[in-house]
Amino acid sequence: MAKIIVFDSGFGSLSIIRPIQKTMKSDIVYFADQKNFPYGKKSKSQLSKIITKTIRLLEEKFDPDLIVMGSNTPSLLVSINKKNVVKVLPPIKKAAKISMTGNVAILTTNTVVKSKTLTEYVRKNRLPKHINLTKIDATKLVRLVEHGKFLEDKKLCEKIVSKVLFEVFSRTNIDVAILSSTHLPFLLPFLKKQFPNITFVDPGKEVAQKVKKIVGRKQSKTNTMKIFTSSDPKKFQKHLVRLGIKKSVSVLC
Repeated sequence: MAKIIVFDSGFGSLSIIRPIQKTMKSDIVYFADQKNFPYGKKSKSQLSKIITKTIRLLEEKFDPDLIVMGSNTPSLLVSINKKNVVKVLPPIKKAAKISMTGNVAILTTNTVVKSKTLTEYVRKNRLPKHINLTKIDATKLVRLVEHGKFLEDKKLCEKIVSKVLFEVFSRTNIDVAILSSTHLPFLLPFLKKQFPNITFVDPGKEVAQKVKKIVGRKQSKTNTMKIFTSSDPKKFQKHLVRLGIKKSVSVLC
């Protein structure tokens, strides 16, 4: 039996859980740390304290085989030296490989855009010289997901997506965009509709394959999921129901 915990500051973990459970059978604990939303506006120091405390809590409470840090921001900014912790990092090599123009965008949070850590991560990946990487602050798009607007206000989503991305995509001739926030895959219908000629790269499948490789033969017989939040369980549950997830939500803090 594979007991896996996936956590982030809200909805984002679902974009990681879905590909994991398509790839392998697993017992998943999904922890939405909504009390600390948004991770993307926290300082590196603040994030380090939050993530360290959260991982300790989850290990003590559930004794998992594996913990997936289902958020790009702490995955990039927080150093965690634990073999049982998997990070979600932007697949920039994959994006560079499939780009025809050499112009690649990375949609991420404000904290990551401003950080030296992302620059260092790009340098370590040694992209081809012809690749131009444009960093875009997608914080407003992350909010659309976390506040449930992608479920209830399509016109607003279309407006904000266009406002955040249209000018920069056009100016820089982007043909591949990396979704470097696990919230952003929920906006794919809007992104693909407005930008049909751009390929959007989601790290979910790569993370799922990594998890499967680590867990190996400890797969479960069926997929199960228990859901916890650090904030209002009833409010969170209402949003989950609209996504077709009819499970109870408990408080964990």
